[in-house]
Amino acid sequence: MHKRRLGRTDLLVTQICLGTMTWGQQNTEADGHAQMNLAFSRGVNFIDTAELYPIPPKAETQGRTEKIIGSWMKAKGNRDKVILASKVVGRTANGWFRGDRPSQLVRADIFDAIDKSLAKLGTDYLDLYQIHWPERDIPWGANPTRVGAVPRRADSVGAPTDETPIAETLAVFDELMKVGKIRHFGLSNESSWGVMRFLAEADKGIGPRVASIQNAYNLVNRTFEVNLAEVCEREQVSLLPYSPLAQGYLTGKYDHGARPPGSRTQLFNRGQRYETPNAAEAQLEYIELARSFGLEPALFANAYVSSRPFVTANIVGATTLAQLDMALSSVDVVWTEEMQKAVDAIHQRVGNPCP
Repeated sequence: MHKRRLGRTDLLVTQICLGTMTWGQQNTEADGHAQMNLAFSRGVNFIDTAELYPIPPKAETQGRTEKIIGSWMKAKGNRDKVILASKVVGRTANGWFRGDRPSQLVRADIFDAIDKSLAKLGTDYLDLYQIHWPERDIPWGANPTRVGAVPRRADSVGAPTDETPIAETLAVFDELMKVGKIRHFGLSNESSWGVMRFLAEADKGIGPRVASIQNAYNLVNRTFEVNLAEVCEREQVSLLPYSPLAQGYLTGKYDHGARPPGSRTQLFNRGQRYETPNAAEAQLEYIELARSFGLEPALFANAYVSSRPFVTANIVGATTLAQLDMALSSVDVVWTEEMQKAVDAIHQRVGNPCP
């Protein structure tokens, strides 16, 4: 399990990061503890969570995931061995985060979020604190294959008049670093413009430099490569890709419209991002390609993501130990030029059906 530097920081994170969004909904506390035990026994040192989790977000479950991680670290007494990342929500009308009122990326709301997260996690600092999604009025995921209109400026007609300036938000994270609540700052579901604006404000001395970005990246969504790959390479911002299996659609379990009992899509009907026109056909092509190389589709899909030169840590998620074992084993797959050429040939035809 190799380690890679997170941005320009002094943190060395493992090439696999353990995702946690199912803990407290699909997975119990015992399940979460078992997954952390397995991952750390295999050399993982990096855990990613969020105040939002578990998924799907609900008032009655929000925060359970952080509590599960906190109880594990308390039982193990290993906080100093864990590189721990969490996230604050962007603009949302859901009132359960801030006591029955909407939330924005302003000082009061960010401080409320970090204090609650630290309490649930049972720690006094986070190694990485990320903005879960932008406050700006932009498409979800921030990197669509097309947009109906250019996202509106805060001062344009019809745009939100209370959009929080990036400089104002970044200054809050600077304050969090100075009081020791966080060590480093990151983004998620962000665009090239957003990353560059945060970097520009940091260069002015307003707040901390962006260390990482967490965006979706997988065989059916390579939009990160279009602009963000160059931005992050030149600016030394680490990519922490999520959804390497496209919410399970690249494992083969949903082939030909199957919906296995107990699967996320069957339980929650939240797979629309990976059920776009032509998505099923593209997913099946990659699944059949994996099998032609003698690999399980999930192993192949994770190995592809981990093999990319612009990836720092692949965020894997699982609901069973067997699934997690396969994800961890993906670092042992030797990704060949033949595999890459075959993947690129499919991508040339199908593009990014699931941004």
